[in-house]
Amino acid sequence: MEKQFMISQSPHIHSGDNIRKNMYTVLVALLPALLVSVYFFGPDALTVTAVSVAACVSCEYLIQRFLFREKTTIGDGSAILTGVLLAFCLPSSLPLWIILIGAVVSIGIAKMSFGGLGNNPFNPALVGRVFLLISFPVQMTSWPCPTAWHTDGLDAATAATPLAILKGHPADLPAITDMLLGNMGGSLGEASSVALAVGLLILLIRKVITWHIPASILLTVFVFTDLLHLADPAVCASPWIHLFTGGLLLGAFFMATDYVTSPMTVPGMWLYGAGIGILTVLIRVFGSYPEGISFAILIMNAFTPLINRYVKPARYGGKKK
Repeated sequence: MEKQFMISQSPHIHSGDNIRKNMYTVLVALLPALLVSVYFFGPDALTVTAVSVAACVSCEYLIQRFLFREKTTIGDGSAILTGVLLAFCLPSSLPLWIILIGAVVSIGIAKMSFGGLGNNPFNPALVGRVFLLISFPVQMTSWPCPTAWHTDGLDAATAATPLAILKGHPADLPAITDMLLGNMGGSLGEASSVALAVGLLILLIRKVITWHIPASILLTVFVFTDLLHLADPAVCASPWIHLFTGGLLLGAFFMATDYVTSPMTVPGMWLYGAGIGILTVLIRVFGSYPEGISFAILIMNAFTPLINRYVKPARYGGKKK
């Protein structure tokens, strides 16, 4: 029997990458930050992460199995990754029942209601985080002291985040070294700038993401805050402080770079990242919330289809407009 000539849609060259491989690579890249958060916040950091992951995976399984009545895809790692990223946006002292609500919102509303992975217009973990912040502002802004568990085994002591300190007493800011290492109040994902940078290197070396979106965000935040700082140091702190505090690095490296919710072209990525950087600074400096990266990414997620429509490469053989 002669061989059949098979015709299929492009692309015809496969790199060997797949969803499962990329998802688990991102999880490995998040491991250094998780270890640092466990060091500073103790076993509670592991508890929050484990509950978040278990709730996200269970929610996706139940929806696919009993509502969609289709084959489950929890093995691809996307639900696990959403659970870890959601946990990284939470304080280690957050009650477990609130984490469960956040997981249901992230998976059930932000992801599965749009058809599952690849169809969600907004980053699921950030949707869950913002929902919890609006619904439970007190619990979501009660940050345990990062060294409390080392001394008495308790997480009773609380500490303000550097961004919150900027709103009140800038002179009480922690040292830059503490910001780099993670010895400061904040969510699990704010634990260490160094650990997050190690994760970024893993993603870049493994070619899971490109450098354009992180570079665009960080460059925009640095330039914008530097100009505001030069104009009035009392209104805006040093750009270095804005880079190494809050969830900026976590958002720039692991959330803004999400394939589904970010632009496809390099010019689009630069525009997208610049928009995130500008919105983040505006919210931090002039808004009522000390942190702005979550809102900035979600807002620019909404603009991604528009960016893809008007910033796209020329067709093969065609001329650029």
